[in-house]
Amino acid sequence: MTDAEGTRRSGFLTVPFAILCAFYFLVFAAGYQLFPVVPLHLRDLGASLAESGRFQTAFMLGSGLGSLFTGPLGDRLGQRRVLRMASLVLVAILVAYAFLKVRWVFYLLAPLHGVLWSALRTASIAKVGSILPLEHRAQGLSLFGLTGPGGVAVGPLVGLWLMPHLGFAWMLILLAGVFAVLHGLIGALPKEAPREVEVAVLFHWPDRAVWGTVAVMTLVGLGFGPIPPYSAQEAKALGMAWPAAFLTCFALGMMAIRGLLALTGMGRRPVNLLPFMLFLASAGYALLAFLPGGMSRHLLAGLIYGAGYGMAHTLLIMNIFATTAPDRVGAAVGALFFAFDAATAFGALGLGWAMEHFGFRRGWAIGAVLMAFSIPVARRIARKSTAITTGPVPSGILEG
Repeated sequence: MTDAEGTRRSGFLTVPFAILCAFYFLVFAAGYQLFPVVPLHLRDLGASLAESGRFQTAFMLGSGLGSLFTGPLGDRLGQRRVLRMASLVLVAILVAYAFLKVRWVFYLLAPLHGVLWSALRTASIAKVGSILPLEHRAQGLSLFGLTGPGGVAVGPLVGLWLMPHLGFAWMLILLAGVFAVLHGLIGALPKEAPREVEVAVLFHWPDRAVWGTVAVMTLVGLGFGPIPPYSAQEAKALGMAWPAAFLTCFALGMMAIRGLLALTGMGRRPVNLLPFMLFLASAGYALLAFLPGGMSRHLLAGLIYGAGYGMAHTLLIMNIFATTAPDRVGAAVGALFFAFDAATAFGALGLGWAMEHFGFRRGWAIGAVLMAFSIPVARRIARKSTAITTGPVPSGILEG
């Protein structure tokens, strides 16, 4: 009995599916554990507030550039092989972080780490789609889509709790050990036969119809950039007992809205929801900038921003599939990920500088304005998009 036949007879809750869910959860948990913790460690090593955000800038630049290549690489070599190689190199990088005492080496390793993170994301998504039988694909992908936000919710909480208890070095060694175990478990995934892909197919320039979607994702990324490295730093500066409050509630907001829309549906034209979701994200961001208080402000702003932000990602990806020719989808998705990751990098850099010179709230206010600028573009996309009538599409699959 082949792997495909076994998957088809036993539904989608198989061992390979469970491994991929655990792996994808840990990819996001590890990333969002490091985003708030590494800047704090860099501050301990003498970095300024603005400089501490450069780790995420370098990381996301690597991830953005990597997204243009790691997807096609998985098509050629097989996603299982890419997952094994990337996870093994990631173990080495995490161990290296544990012993670094010089700040500039963090910035040197961060782009490579970002490329590996991009490979883990794209290969996991492609692999889970290939092992799910058609009759269970929507159900399986819906469940898989909750693992990324789950990692976002848990990562900052665990990282900010472990750092004072274990110290930065032991925390990173523990994380490296987790990925070493997962590297071995990936061997249980079904193998794929390597497939040659024409070079011309790998580097299509995306169609002009995608440019509006890319513009929206760029503005979303610019606003998102400072949130992982600076929300916990503001919380600590205010003496909040729960520094990860915003990031945890941000993830809970994503999971709540996706669960709600999975139950109620998104209508025949889901892209019509895009302007409202961006308005919701902008409102949450504005609360972070202007609402009085500390903990309550982070809790409420995180929930509202996370709900709008998470669905905006999903709707933009759905619009790509609805409006792009099948032979150009890869280029379009790569352009979308590149736009978001590169914008996130520059958002962390630019708004981090603003926060150091003018305060956290003014930096958040600039981010809220950037989010608001995306709403008119989203309304134009919604007007031009064709109806999506292909049945339920699981939310949250392509972005955590």
